[in-house]
Order: sequence, then C-alpha cells, then structure tokens
Amino acid sequence: MGNIRTRPSWDEYFLQLAELVASRSTCLRRQVGAVLVRNERIIATGYNGAPRGLEHCLDIGCLREEQGIPSGQRYELCRGVHAEQNALINAAFYGVSTRDTVLYCTNQPCIICARMIINAGIEKVVHRGNFHDDLALEFLNEAGIIVVLMEDIK
Repeated sequence: MGNIRTRPSWDEYFLQLAELVASRSTCLRRQVGAVLVRNERIIATGYNGAPRGLEHCLDIGCLREEQGIPSGQRYELCRGVHAEQNALINAAFYGVSTRDTVLYCTNQPCIICARMIINAGIEKVVHRGNFHDDLALEFLNEAGIIVVLMEDIK
C-alpha cells in the first residue's frame, strides 16, 4: 500500500494512445496519430499513411521529399491521408457517428483537417502541437470548437 501512483487524466491517457497509434504511420517525414473519443470510449483511430491498397512511402519513397515540398504546403502532392482524416474515415467506414466527440492527435490539425473536424461535429480537439497552422486554429475557433494544446506527457 506504500506505492502511490497517479492515474493519467483522460486527456493524457488518450494522447498517449494517439502516440501509440502514430507508431503505425508509414510517412517518412512525420508520424501522426489520432484517436476519436465519445464519453471516454474510443470510437475510431487513424494514422497518416497511404490509402488502403496503395504502396506506402516507407516502401517507395516520399513524393514530397523528391520534389522538395516544404511542410505545410501543397498537401495535395502526397500519397498520405492525414491521421485526423483517417480517424474520421474509419468512423464512417464502420458507420459510427462523429457528432459530439473529442479528437486527440499528436500534432495540431492542418486547415484541411480543421474543415473536416468542423463538419464532422467534433466538439473538442486536444493536441501536442509540433505543427502550426494559424488558419486552422482560426477556423476551429470560429466554429466554437475547443482546442487544447498539451505539453509532452511521456
């Protein structure tokens, strides 16, 4: 009974799980994981990588690297689907509503993901940063979505 430990908060817990999900990423530049949660229960996960059935960048190389495209630009020139997008797609694939959920992700969402988050009915985004997109934050704020930046919690 002398061992006193503290349990992680729900936000810490789900961000740690998002880190684990990110370990499945097939992106050569950035490994991102996302966990979609309703009432403290996971409803979907996603990591960044090529669409189902397509070759992964791990196997054939990075198109963006080959063309010298900087991070945060020309998102359409990439084989990968973002982790946040894959979490939403996986929920849709299995017929699970994303309304009134919380999205936990290892990085701040980009503007493309922010627009999808808004339309998916997500009410809160908890992330660790490591990517910054002012327009995405502006859109999420305008839509009334709570955005929480948490420090590393390893």
